[in-house]
Amino acid sequence: MPTKNPSRTPAPTGRTLDHPARDEIRLEEVLHALSDPMRLQIVRTLAAEPEELSCSLFELPVSKSTTTHHFRVLRESGVINQIYRGTAKMNALRRADLDELFPGLIDSVLLGAERQERRLGGG
Repeated sequence: MPTKNPSRTPAPTGRTLDHPARDEIRLEEVLHALSDPMRLQIVRTLAAEPEELSCSLFELPVSKSTTTHHFRVLRESGVINQIYRGTAKMNALRRADLDELFPGLIDSVLLGAERQERRLGGG
């Protein structure tokens, strides 16, 4: 039986998802994850909500498999935390970890995305 990496955060159920520990999160991976418009939309939605959100609540204009890919990129880069609650996969922004590692980054990205949306007439 393979041993688990003790630096990874386990999910509270038998189904676990791989997440980087805080000290494993790398700036270039976070920036890559945030560079995609769909992933940025996911992050903006999570940042606006105080509670975890189920994947099923996100209505992205892409296929289900592409949506799954976007969530995986965000999780594996350390931007979001995903856990199973029953059959639902719940998502939360890892704001505390990101703010500790890269102070001001998430706030700047969210503000920039909001300003761009207004400037380009998207909202």
